[in-house]
Amino acid sequence: MNALTDPTLIGTVRDVSGPSVSVELSSESAAGLRFVHGRGYRIGQVGSFVKMPVGFLDLFGVVSQVGASALPENLAKNSDASGLWMTVQLVGEARRGTPFERGLGQYPTFGDPVHLVTEADLRRLYGRQSEPGKSIRIGSVASAESIPAEVGVNRLVTRHSAVLGSTGAGKSTTVAKLLDVLSRKDIYPSARILLFDIHGEYARNAAGHVRVLRVDAGDPSEQLQMPYWALNFEELMALVFGSVGGAERAALLHEISARKRVSLEKQPRAGIDPETVTVDAPVPFSIHDLWLELYRDLNATHIVAGGQSAATQAFLLDNNGKPVQEGDAANVIPPLYRPHTQASGEEKVYLSGSPLNLRREIDSLGIRLRDPRFSFLFNPGPWSPDLEGKVEHDLDALLGSWLGAAEPVTIVDLSGVPPEVLHDVIGIMLRIVYDALYWGRDIAEGGRERPLLVVLEEAHAYLGRASRSLAAESTRRIVKEGRKYGVGAMIVSQRPSEIDHTVLSQCGTTFALRLANAQDRNHVLSSVSDNLEGLLAMLPVLRTGEAIVIGEAVNLPMRALIEQPSRDRRPDSSDPLVFEEEGPGGWNKPREPEDYAELMELWRAQQTSSPRIITDK
Repeated sequence: MNALTDPTLIGTVRDVSGPSVSVELSSESAAGLRFVHGRGYRIGQVGSFVKMPVGFLDLFGVVSQVGASALPENLAKNSDASGLWMTVQLVGEARRGTPFERGLGQYPTFGDPVHLVTEADLRRLYGRQSEPGKSIRIGSVASAESIPAEVGVNRLVTRHSAVLGSTGAGKSTTVAKLLDVLSRKDIYPSARILLFDIHGEYARNAAGHVRVLRVDAGDPSEQLQMPYWALNFEELMALVFGSVGGAERAALLHEISARKRVSLEKQPRAGIDPETVTVDAPVPFSIHDLWLELYRDLNATHIVAGGQSAATQAFLLDNNGKPVQEGDAANVIPPLYRPHTQASGEEKVYLSGSPLNLRREIDSLGIRLRDPRFSFLFNPGPWSPDLEGKVEHDLDALLGSWLGAAEPVTIVDLSGVPPEVLHDVIGIMLRIVYDALYWGRDIAEGGRERPLLVVLEEAHAYLGRASRSLAAESTRRIVKEGRKYGVGAMIVSQRPSEIDHTVLSQCGTTFALRLANAQDRNHVLSSVSDNLEGLLAMLPVLRTGEAIVIGEAVNLPMRALIEQPSRDRRPDSSDPLVFEEEGPGGWNKPREPEDYAELMELWRAQQTSSPRIITDK
């Protein structure tokens, strides 16, 4: 049989080395174009598919190399070996009349024919033939736009995924499209997605179909709260006290544990014994009261050198002999003390005899307790304990505010979080959510019955290879263990080479958009399981919005054109236009009178948009 009787025949197998097959093309294939049923197909396109019939099986492979360099070394020494060659990476098989399956039951052998893959074959390869809802459509197959590009929901969510691409490659719109189809209430009424948005890109066009939480929200229902007492001891130390060791660390552990025990004694909670509660238990206590007590212990002066106590404090007195300022824990006001004196003829005042070296840390804590930027942490609304540790709402309401919204997608807008604690906040939220779903994995709100997808935007900022941040540690735990408990992660980054290889290697599905940087491409290549060097070599020349989808959520590697979501669901991540034909901006628009007063108001208020505060005069 030749190309005249079977127009799909293009070559013959000449060498097999594991999944790599060397194919000698027929002389009729030299033109590089073949027509099958009136449709033209290019021969030898890197990334295209070929078919090798073996008995009742069809083996399928991806073209990874074409030309003289594809000639095997053992044949290159043979002067008779000439013609056109290509290298094919085998990816799976299908019996006649059955769907495609990944993996190989047998290999081709010398002399087996190699055929073009037609559009009918592509439908057989990419058609999931599943019930509605088990797969989602994200666009179309690039080589045959009439064929939908679909990915399986189960493996996409719970086996983790990565969306990787250079700036401007369409990464954010790809994520927006995935969120759009995964949050369709008619198909997935119980969908649950939590997206961490560092720059507020997704939140700006989200009104009406997702819930947005932010630290500077005007609406209390949109206010992000993260009570400090829900942190474990290590997280609290990292976020509040920094690097403290030795006796100081032990003293803080003792003080916090004691306050949690007292809180439980005053407000008993089912299943928790105050005598056995640990410092890591999420039990309310007053950090304001802790600050004031430690401040007094470290900074108070006393009228005696030994046996110092609250009764011996040397307060600064007014003209009536009363303390000028005894301290106020709730308002973070420190007490005022008389200065240390040793002059003769005066009443001696002695420094505190506390052995602890925590003055700098306690001063820093006081500053943060007063800073309104940290209110979401230290004054978290109804989760704020009074001085006895009593709270209006417990952690069930907190988890409900994070995960229990009527809308399936909750966007955590972190653009207003102080940069010095941003990564720790992400890590703590991830740890709290994961712990809750882990322990409740077998009930309706748990991860097994209602899986959660966590989307981590700009992941390279906190998932570095050597990073020991709370965000990195929590993410590593989720990608390693989350699959079993219904917590999936989607890693989104423009610099995959800066991400911990352990994290990327755990992502079962990769959406690789255009990547111009060689280091980034190599990092992606080393993280995928398939032998697809040739296919991923196309990454620098992909079009905007075009992705190579590889992994467990697709039948086989797929080059897809991602469908754009509607304008009201796209992230605010597009580049500003210097020359803009339509719209308010651009250098080509008439110059308006300059007035930077409103800009300054927004800057001072730390807001990107708000009503004009200053009235024009």
